[in-house]
Amino acid sequence: MDKAREFAVKILYQVNEKEAYSNIALGEGLKQARKTWREIKEKDIGFISEIVYGTISWRLTIDEIIKKYSNIKLKKISPWILNILRMSIYQILFLDKVPKSAAVNEGVNLAKRYGHKASSNFVNAILRKIDKRDFEQFFEIEDEVERISKTTSMPIWMVEKLKEETTSKEVEEICNASNLKPSLYIRRNSLKIKQEELEEELKKEGIRAQEAEVKDFFRLEGAKNIEAKKSFQEGKYTIQDEAAGFIPQILNPQAHEKVLDACSSPGGKTTYMAEMMGNQGEIIAWDLHQHRVELVEKAAKRLGITILRTEVKDATIYEEKYEERFDKILLDVPCLGMGVLKRKPDIKWKRKKEDLEKIAQEQEKILENCAKYLKKGGELVYSTCSILKDENENQIALFLQKNKNFEIQKIDTKKENYFEKFVTKDGFIKIYQNENTDGFFIAKLKKN
Repeated sequence: MDKAREFAVKILYQVNEKEAYSNIALGEGLKQARKTWREIKEKDIGFISEIVYGTISWRLTIDEIIKKYSNIKLKKISPWILNILRMSIYQILFLDKVPKSAAVNEGVNLAKRYGHKASSNFVNAILRKIDKRDFEQFFEIEDEVERISKTTSMPIWMVEKLKEETTSKEVEEICNASNLKPSLYIRRNSLKIKQEELEEELKKEGIRAQEAEVKDFFRLEGAKNIEAKKSFQEGKYTIQDEAAGFIPQILNPQAHEKVLDACSSPGGKTTYMAEMMGNQGEIIAWDLHQHRVELVEKAAKRLGITILRTEVKDATIYEEKYEERFDKILLDVPCLGMGVLKRKPDIKWKRKKEDLEKIAQEQEKILENCAKYLKKGGELVYSTCSILKDENENQIALFLQKNKNFEIQKIDTKKENYFEKFVTKDGFIKIYQNENTDGFFIAKLKKN
C-alpha cells in the first residue's frame, strides 16, 4: 500500500472529522511521516501536501461528483471511506501526473484497510466511473451562483455575499484564487543578518530566493522542510506572507516607542515590529489563550527579540490601566479569513454565514476598547485577512461615527509600488487574494 496516500487520508480525517486546522494537522502529519518512514523523500512530502490541500480545497466540487454516482448519502458513508473517495477523485480530476489506474488501485487498497470488502467494492465502482467530464459539466450550469460555487468549490453563501459587494467577474476571480497553490515567502531578520548575506546563505542551503515586492521579503522556490534548515533555526528569517508583513510597515513603529499588538499570535507581525524598532522600546503582545501566547514567545526567542512582554488577555474587555499608554497600536483582529483561503482551505467548510455577525461584533469591541489605550497624536492600524465590508470598511465607518477625535490617515505606499494600486478612495488598502498575494484590508487611524 502506498504510504504517502495513507498519511494523506489520516490527515484528511483529522481535518474533516476532528475539525483540526489544516496547516497544523498537515505539519503534525508530516512530522510523524518523517519520524516513522525512514525512506521518505521530499517528493513524498510534496505529494502528501498536494493531496491534503487539494482535496480540502476542492471538497464541495468532489462531493457533488460523489453524489452523482453514489446510491448512499454522503453522511451515511464511513468518514474513512468518504475521505479515501475524495482524495482519489482529486487525483483523477486535478493531478495529470497521476495515472487514473494508480489513483483507483490505491484508493481501493486503502478502502480494504479502513473498511471491509463491501467498502472496497463501493470505492472501486465509483472511482472507475469518474472522468474529467464530470467536472467540466459544472461549467454548463445556467445559474451563476451555483456555477461559480461548483466550478470553484466555494460555499453558496460565500459566493452570494461576494456578489453583494463586487462584480461577477471579480467574484469568480476571487473564488478561483482560493484554489491556487500559495507562494512561500520569508522575512529577513534585520537584527541578525544583512540582505546579501541571507541570499548567500540560502543559496548554500539549496534554496532559490527572489526579492519580493515588500522590503525585507523573499519569495522562495523549491524550498522543502524550511523550518529544519539551520538558517531558520538560528533565527535569520521568519516564514510570513508579504501581505502580512506589509501591515506592520504601515504602522511604522520606531525605536523607543511603546506599542500594543492586541491580537498577536502566532507572532509574525509582532516580531517584525520589534525588528523594525531595532529591538529598542516596548511591545505588549496579547492573545486570548496561553498556548497562543507561547507561540509568540517562542518566535521572539528564536529571533533574538527581547522587548516583547506577553499577556493572556481578551482585547474585548476594557482595562483602565492601559488608558492612553501606547504610541502605536496594531489591531490585526480575528476575522472570517476569506483572504487566506488558499493557505487555509478548511475555512470554507468551518465558517458559516451566521458567524459573520458574531465576528463583526467582536471586531467592533476590540477596536472601541483598544482605541482608548492610544495616546493623543498616536496612530492605530486596523487590519484583517478578510475581504468583506462588514469586517472592514463598515467597521471603520461605525467607529469614526462614535469617535470624532479619530481620523483616517491616508496610507503612503511610495516605497511599495505593488500595493499602491490597491489604495481605495477612502484611503484604505484593500486587495482580493490573487496569484501573487493573500487578500487583506488595512486602515490607519490617528487620534487627535
